[in-house]
Amino acid sequence: MTGESAPADGFDHEHCLLCGQRNPLSLRLRFEPVEGEAVCARFRPGRRLQGYRGVLHGGVISALLDAAMTHCLFHKGIRAVTGDLYVRFLAPVSCDDEVELAAWLVAKAPPVHRLEARITREGKTMARARARFMESGRTRCRRPKRP
Repeated sequence: MTGESAPADGFDHEHCLLCGQRNPLSLRLRFEPVEGEAVCARFRPGRRLQGYRGVLHGGVISALLDAAMTHCLFHKGIRAVTGDLYVRFLAPVSCDDEVELAAWLVAKAPPVHRLEARITREGKTMARARARFMESGRTRCRRPKRP
């Protein structure tokens, strides 16, 4: 795949709540490839996604980070599901500000892929995540070996 991610192309993802182009409730996020193994998207949340007044809901932040990592894999032609997801919230994200979502591949040992993502506003990291994704068709994620 080239250019913006096209999740409907072979991934049966067009009804996704975050990026689906055929879901009337979708945020319609569009991810573009950037340097190396990464993708990014710009997004202005709006008040409909707030938790506390004017602040983007933490569950939405988690979902945005997960979606960014999923699209990073889509750009590599990989269909996978989230095996685990760790999110670190660093600062409140205003519903009124445009943010940038970015995700990149850290390691791959098929069928497991490790990724990281972040949400930034004006260059400041507001939240970050790391996750393991399992290629579709497999149901268990291998545990990392202990040193």
